Amino acid sequence: MRDQTMADTQATADQQVPVTVLTGYLGAGKTTLLNRILTEQHGRKYAVVINEFGELGVDNDLVVDTDEEVFEMNNGCICCTVRGDLIRIVGGLMKRRDKFDGIIIETTGLANPAPVAQTFFVDDNVKAKTRLDAIVTVVDAKHLPQRLQDSHEAADQIAFADVIVLNKTDLVTPEELEAVEGMIRQINRFAVIHRTQRSAVPIAEVLDRGAFDLQRILSMQPDFLSGEDDHEHNDDVSSMSFEVEKPIDPEKFNAWIGMLLQDKGPDLLRTKGILNYAGDDRRFAFQAVHMIADGDFIGPWKEGEPRVSRLVFIGRNLSRPQLRRGFESCAVDS
Repeated sequence: MRDQTMADTQATADQQVPVTVLTGYLGAGKTTLLNRILTEQHGRKYAVVINEFGELGVDNDLVVDTDEEVFEMNNGCICCTVRGDLIRIVGGLMKRRDKFDGIIIETTGLANPAPVAQTFFVDDNVKAKTRLDAIVTVVDAKHLPQRLQDSHEAADQIAFADVIVLNKTDLVTPEELEAVEGMIRQINRFAVIHRTQRSAVPIAEVLDRGAFDLQRILSMQPDFLSGEDDHEHNDDVSSMSFEVEKPIDPEKFNAWIGMLLQDKGPDLLRTKGILNYAGDDRRFAFQAVHMIADGDFIGPWKEGEPRVSRLVFIGRNLSRPQLRRGFESCAVDS
């Protein structure tokens, strides 16, 4: 009888769709890891749910063009206002179960992953058709010590992780890396840690791991299955988004953003955008964490797509008029 029960349990698990929750603080490298998952030749297809913090979404544009279905949820932390949206999207996906092998949920960098994971246990319909495979947390090796001082979300993300991608290891010394890993182990001594640059981790190490350990989570948070959530956000963190319809002069933009990051870098947790450079038919993706910036062309503008430049700032002590004027000043002269 026991063997039959185990066989039935395994059969149910095989029929359920595996769900990977991809989390990590702002700028840690979640989208880079997601793009690796979507472009590597592993023979599997994934439905992707992206949640953003702020008024104007750009993460969907930063995700590479694929055949996967991508759903974007703006204006709300996934762990607060849009859990209902998540349940509805997952429910809709189940009607097309044969179209994909798994679901990946990329949370906003300010999300506590616990309430996201709760969704797959407290909603009966979702619970019956899906299984939480793993919470994968991407950690910025350079900025983690600072994040642990000023953001409890960073600690929460590490605490609930089954797999930790310790990213940007090339930006720290070996001694600093050992210290950072020690900080992680003080918070979570169970998760598997992968040291990476540009989130280059074997896909098999983050997907289909069967790694989510409910008993460990219950030992940390006994009321986990109640579905209640008492977490708080850092109220001083805000998001501001801007659009410019005219093409952007790359020299003007580089000069302005360089000065801005140098002056306001400590307060700018995350800067990201899609830019329409004058005289170029390709979209330029710009990203920065504090004063560390990066950018590259990510392919042509789609036919009929408005060539509007969009820039998002997430940080503290932000001045909307100042940022708007600065960004608009980067447009080409009429």
